[in-house]
Amino acid sequence: METIDKIDKCRSTMQKLREQGNKIGFVPTMGFLHEGHLSLIRMAKRDCDKVAISIFVNPMQFGPDEDFKKYPRDIKRDTSLAEKEGVDYIFNPSVKEMYGQDHKTTVEVKELSSVMCGKYRPGHFAGVATVVLKLFNIINAHKAYFGEKDYQQLVIIKKMVADLNLDIEIESGPIVREEDGLALSSRNRYLSREERENAIVLYRCLNIARDMIAGGENDLEIVKKRVMEELKGNEFVRKVDYFDFRDPLTLQEKKRIKKGDGEILAAVAAWIGSTRLIDNIMIKV
Repeated sequence: METIDKIDKCRSTMQKLREQGNKIGFVPTMGFLHEGHLSLIRMAKRDCDKVAISIFVNPMQFGPDEDFKKYPRDIKRDTSLAEKEGVDYIFNPSVKEMYGQDHKTTVEVKELSSVMCGKYRPGHFAGVATVVLKLFNIINAHKAYFGEKDYQQLVIIKKMVADLNLDIEIESGPIVREEDGLALSSRNRYLSREERENAIVLYRCLNIARDMIAGGENDLEIVKKRVMEELKGNEFVRKVDYFDFRDPLTLQEKKRIKKGDGEILAAVAAWIGSTRLIDNIMIKV
């Protein structure tokens, strides 16, 4: 396994792999790898000849009062985990290497970036889209792999790829959960023991919604009201940013289940203490 920290070296290395006929799979990460990341790496290993991952905590996707400085970092641990999974290359650039002295260009996927998490984290998805496009251009992979826990991000990346005619295929991997249902996240390490025990309220509420819909409730406002009561009734939930029902492709909000919907996305973002967590499930209707 090789770790590369320079754009030119990474680009030339990947180009040589392509010229040799290798199919390249790419998993972008911000490091502090967990089983969710590793599951995407395994998908890439299954599909491709060579696998590259990036480890880069992207300052552009953090707001001024967010956790960029304290976001967990452990490159030694990440390198060990990546090597065990058979990763071939780690791209681990500095902020200066990625953005230089006078970076002025951003990429914005309109409408999709202004709802859900975008409403509460202005500029976040412009930061995500910009860094992902840069990484796609540097690594020039055939396939890239993203987790469904960040479902809105996945939809935005797919739309960017389609709109900008990018020559890369986007694959998604299912949410990986702890035994009690909590979705894996690098930010889970911020939680105290009691907060961790109560964080499963997010998944519990998603399942309450699924059960109510399975029971025949078509009015999603009624479902939402019941779920919000559950969330706000938990003393460890400091704030709920949203609990939404959305169209899985367009992210249009759904107020009522209609014939032919097929499935809908239920998604939540809430603060457990000082930690913001997100989760979602797809509900067949």
